[in-house]
Amino acid sequence: MAIAPIITAPEDFTPPALAPWEPLPMKRPLLLVGHGSRDTDGRDRLLEFAAAYQALDTSRPVIPCFLELTEPTIQDGVDQCVAQGYTDISVLPILLFAARHNKFDVTNELDRARLRHPQVTFHYGRHFGITPEIIRLWQDRLEELDTPAFNPQGIAREDTVLLFVGRGASDPDANGDVYKLARILWEGSRYHTVEICFIGITHPRLEEGFRRARLYQPKRIIVLPYFLFTGVLVKKIVDITQQEQAQHPDITVTYLPEMGSHPRLMQILREREIETQLGQVQMNCEMCKFRLAAVGAGASHGHDHGHGHDHSHSHDHGHAHGHGHDHGHHHHGEPVDLFPQPEDYHQRAWQVP
Repeated sequence: MAIAPIITAPEDFTPPALAPWEPLPMKRPLLLVGHGSRDTDGRDRLLEFAAAYQALDTSRPVIPCFLELTEPTIQDGVDQCVAQGYTDISVLPILLFAARHNKFDVTNELDRARLRHPQVTFHYGRHFGITPEIIRLWQDRLEELDTPAFNPQGIAREDTVLLFVGRGASDPDANGDVYKLARILWEGSRYHTVEICFIGITHPRLEEGFRRARLYQPKRIIVLPYFLFTGVLVKKIVDITQQEQAQHPDITVTYLPEMGSHPRLMQILREREIETQLGQVQMNCEMCKFRLAAVGAGASHGHDHGHGHDHSHSHDHGHAHGHGHDHGHHHHGEPVDLFPQPEDYHQRAWQVP
C-alpha cells in the first residue's frame, strides 16, 4: 500500500529554556525510573531527559534507570547511590499515570532493594498525573497546529476531531484518567469533539478511534499520542496513522509528536522531587484495584502499595513479584497482544496479579 503523507508537527514546541534552580536543602540523590523500551531511541530519550533535569540543579546526582526491557535497572541505580555513600534516596517514576507499573512493579523493586540494602530509606514520589502544567503544555502545542505551517488549508477547529491516543493499561483507574485528561483538554478548545483510544492492552484501539473520528465527517483529524518519549508503541502509532491517511486521503491527518524533554515537565518533576523531601507525597487510592482487592481480603494495609508518604515500610499485597504477564508484552521477542478483543480485556480488568 502506498503511504500518503501526514502533516507532522515538530517536537520542539517549547518555551524558553529554564534558568538553573537553587539547590534543594537535602543533597539527596534522585532515582528517575523510566518504563524502559526495546527501542534504542526510546531509551536514549529518557537518558537525555534525565541529563536535562540534572543540568538544572547539579547539587545532587540524578540517576536514570529502567523498570524493564533495558539497562540500567532499578537495582543498578540503587547500587550506584549506595556506592556513593547515600542512605536516603528519592525515587520518581517517569510515568504519566498511576497504573500497575507505578503502583506495583516499581514498589516491588524498591522492596527488593530494601532487602539488599536495609540501611537505605526510599522516598517514593508521584507520577506526572493530571496537572495544569500538562494541560497548558498540550494547549500550547495545539495552538501551533492552527498556524499556516501546519494547517495550510486553514481548517477550523469546529471541523477538526482530536484523536487522543493513550498507551493503555490493565488498571481501570489509569485508563479512566486518560479519559479525564482528554476531556479537560477538549473543554473550551472549540474542536468538534475528542475521541479517546489506546495503542494496546485495553480498548478501543487506534484503528477504532479513527473509525469513530470519521463518523463526524471532519475535514481534519489531529492525532495526539499521549506519550513522554518515542519507542515501539509510538512508532506503531505513526505507522497506523500513515495507513489511515492513505486509506482516507480526503481527510487531513495531523500528527502531534510525544512530549519529550519539555520545560513544563521539568517544572512538574521539580515539584514531585520537593514533595519527596518534605514528606508530602499524596495520591488518591480510592479507585485503585490493588487497594480494593486488599480491602476485600480484609487486609489492614489498603494504602500500603506504593503511594504512601515515605515507603520505608513494606507494600506487599500478597501477590508474587513479577511483571511480565499483565501489560501486553514479554521481556524477550516482540510485544504480544494479550487482549486482542474487548471481551478479553473486560474479563481481566478488575483482577489483580
